Amino acid sequence: MKYVIGVDLGTSAVKILLVNQHGAVVQEVSKDYPLIQEKMGYSEQDPNVWVDQTLAGLSELLEGFSGKREEIEGISFSGQMHGLVLLDEDYDVLRHAILWNDTRTTAECKQIYDCVGEERLLAITKNPALEGFTLPKLLWVKKHEPQIFSKAKTFLLPKDYLRYKLSGEIHMEYSDAAGTLLLDIVQKEWSKEICDLLGIDVGLCPPLVGSHEVVGTISSDAAKAVGLSESTRVIAGGADNACGAIGSGILEEGKTLCSIGTSGVVLSYENKSDKDFAGKVHYFNHGAPDAYYTMGVTLAAGYSLSWFKNVFAENEAFEELVKEVNTVPAGSNGLLFTPYVVGERTPHADASIRASFIGMDSSHQRKDFVRAVMEGITFSLNESIEIFRMNGKRIDTIVSTGGGTKNETWLQMQADVFNAKIVKLKSEQGPGMGAAMLAAYGCGWFTSLKECADQFLQVEQEYIPNDQHVEKYGKLFILYKEVYSHTKGLNEKLREYRK
Repeated sequence: MKYVIGVDLGTSAVKILLVNQHGAVVQEVSKDYPLIQEKMGYSEQDPNVWVDQTLAGLSELLEGFSGKREEIEGISFSGQMHGLVLLDEDYDVLRHAILWNDTRTTAECKQIYDCVGEERLLAITKNPALEGFTLPKLLWVKKHEPQIFSKAKTFLLPKDYLRYKLSGEIHMEYSDAAGTLLLDIVQKEWSKEICDLLGIDVGLCPPLVGSHEVVGTISSDAAKAVGLSESTRVIAGGADNACGAIGSGILEEGKTLCSIGTSGVVLSYENKSDKDFAGKVHYFNHGAPDAYYTMGVTLAAGYSLSWFKNVFAENEAFEELVKEVNTVPAGSNGLLFTPYVVGERTPHADASIRASFIGMDSSHQRKDFVRAVMEGITFSLNESIEIFRMNGKRIDTIVSTGGGTKNETWLQMQADVFNAKIVKLKSEQGPGMGAAMLAAYGCGWFTSLKECADQFLQVEQEYIPNDQHVEKYGKLFILYKEVYSHTKGLNEKLREYRK
């Protein structure tokens, strides 16, 4: 039997999968680590803790493995996007990594627009300047920590640093590089133009490789530390969203992923780089060769439901909270919810907007509110799907993952609101499985990632749109979209009264 390892370096934990040649997960280990939040809006981690926890996890994984070490042929990586890891000339870490959810760089985003121009930035990178991206973090360190910045030899993203520590090779692959605001997405090369305009040496940017490329073998020190064979091939891997797409089979036109976690992501496959979404959705290189994906984000998807549960049903299980939603008709008896409890990202990049229940009356019961929250989350995700369709994308099949698959009523709701077939997979491993699939493809087990997906991924159930509900939700969606414009000004005035 042959095996590969998929490592998913998340924000709160590293998840490691041992997967056999049939796509079965035979071992699984997770190791957590803390955030470092010294000030409001700051979010950092110690990159060396990622390495220590990954090595500990790999050791634990292999302790339970009864096969020969040489049967584990490859290892690949998925990781949290955008985080800045600055390295000196010896490739040692200069400071804690600044993470994707760090919001200190508003001034640097303005600097990027002032120096590069909004239209030019979109033309090169396909994305707007947002605080979460890597370039604003580089500029922040350059301005506020010049002594540290002067020592920088290169920078890496989180999983690329982890891969370097296991292989000794410095690279960044395209799907993660696309989230830096320094990559020319179409040409697949670092933008010297952007670097020059912002006073950054383009030599700071690391060599680029494809997600499925073999960058080396595991180092002798790492092999000894965890018990792997030194012949184990190291494959570049991909950004967590790209790997999540691979791990869900989003590998051809028409295929879309809806992932409902704390935030919600709608991600759709693109085989061309020439679509223009005017920065309304993210546009990144895929982990699949010569492919792309577009992505919209709902900031508080599952979090909106968690918030409601914590406030109104703190001592109840999630299953208890949602058990009666199937008895509430589509439209929640005239109750609408907008899931803006922490602001919104797509299509409204608005940190001030807040959530609303619209249409409450004395006849509404708690179950109406619960269904309204679920519908509101789904409507928000549908705004991204609407943008895709308005730009000529065909979306007929959506693979649903995360919290949205835990309730059959919610799965059917997605089919009805999105007006598309919803697919639930038998095994949902997300980015870790995507990393393992890149390892399998990189090791030559398959001629394409799609062939790998056909072997590794199996459908459990499909949900077909109900025509009556599609029509009803279509009308309600128009009302839902009006709530933002009617409450935006009110929420801006209410800011001074918030804690």
